[in-house]
Amino acid sequence: MEISQALPVSPDGFRSGFVALIGRPNVGKSTLLNQLVGEKVAITSPVAQTTRNRLRAILTTPSAQLVLLDTPGIHKPHHLLGERLVQSARGAIGEVDVVLLLVDGSQPAGRGDAYIVELLRQGNLPVHLALNKHDLVEPGRAVELADSYRELLAGGEGESGLPWPLHPVSALTGEGTAELVRSLAADLPAGPHLYPADAVSDQPEQLLLAELIREQVLHHTREEVPHSVAVRVERIVEDGPRTAVLATVVVERSSQKAILIGKGGSMLREIGKGARLQMQKVFDGPVYLELFVKVVPHWRRSASRLAELGYTGD
Repeated sequence: MEISQALPVSPDGFRSGFVALIGRPNVGKSTLLNQLVGEKVAITSPVAQTTRNRLRAILTTPSAQLVLLDTPGIHKPHHLLGERLVQSARGAIGEVDVVLLLVDGSQPAGRGDAYIVELLRQGNLPVHLALNKHDLVEPGRAVELADSYRELLAGGEGESGLPWPLHPVSALTGEGTAELVRSLAADLPAGPHLYPADAVSDQPEQLLLAELIREQVLHHTREEVPHSVAVRVERIVEDGPRTAVLATVVVERSSQKAILIGKGGSMLREIGKGARLQMQKVFDGPVYLELFVKVVPHWRRSASRLAELGYTGD
């Protein structure tokens, strides 16, 4: 994922700025982010609350550059890690030029959506509402489902309606995303390129590699351990044409460690194999990956442990 360092000369009328992707867990924010930039920059999983870090992806068009912040899903937290994740998502709202509220458009508006709408109603930022999973909506229900979100924006008695545009999209197929990008770009301020034109992300290499490992843990273990897992990349060593990566997978209980290692180390080998294949795309070359599993009891409830693992809520 090498990028050039020089900033291009921006044409007249160019726009640039920051867009926060906000929404409930598991509505497809990371999938949409990858679809928009055309490259894997965020991990995805059927498991809710997959995103833990505020990731910045960069989308450059001939007339605009959008810096997209993928945020953790807004939910009711049950431990300190959950509180940090929600704090991170809410904090992003005050740092951007435009908010993209993503909802599951294959379902009618719910209480979780209403909570986020009320949260955003208090601000003065432009907000766009993307109705994701449009590819799953039967044509006869499209109007009915969209109307449920229009009613949500209309507000109750004594509240003024919100003039937020609705965009039916599919993060999976790309349907509707070109128009969404044009609409978001139109609300950005005039400004120069903030990053090189070929940049797709500014996240540290260690964070990306750690997330690729965590994605494989989520994929292979599903319900057994996903929310109790964190990954820390200890070392990256360039060894000629090969890159060596050493990483630690942190869990909360010995039983979870046993699941991750598997019989004779079989599960850890599968996790490592899947992560290594993704890493080889990042480095464009062979990768040697060594994984260790460590038990750290109650790390999700410990402020010092969360800080060590990079979960500060910033």
